[in-house]
Amino acid sequence: MKTQESPPTLCLASICMDCADAEVMAAFYSRLLGWEIAARDTPEDRQGGAGWVSLRDPAGGIGLSFQAEAWYQPPVWPEEPGAQTKMIHFDIQVDDLAAAVAYVVAAGGRVAPHQPPDRDDGTLRVMLDPAGHPFCLFT
Repeated sequence: MKTQESPPTLCLASICMDCADAEVMAAFYSRLLGWEIAARDTPEDRQGGAGWVSLRDPAGGIGLSFQAEAWYQPPVWPEEPGAQTKMIHFDIQVDDLAAAVAYVVAAGGRVAPHQPPDRDDGTLRVMLDPAGHPFCLFT
């Protein structure tokens, strides 16, 4: 039995992102990160939402999952009062920003139309995944 002096073991195992299409998102991030699909639900065992897919880093560590929801609305970038805002974003370190941008676009992402004016565009680029979630590539 755990006591207050010995709390239970907690380990962040995965980050799950809502989206309109879990399969599209899993394919995008699988290609982007080189991770494999580890699990997915099927219409027969689905317990909610419109689908769920999980990726695992082959080197171990935190996984990445996607939950499709019919009500999903992509975040607006840059944020606007009263509009759906991002709740999370990834910062992905790269060794060659131009090559990484081209790779993301080839994988199905896109360069965000708005780039922060106070950031050096030679070291940071805001991108959008297929569901519209912003994420940053940086050197």
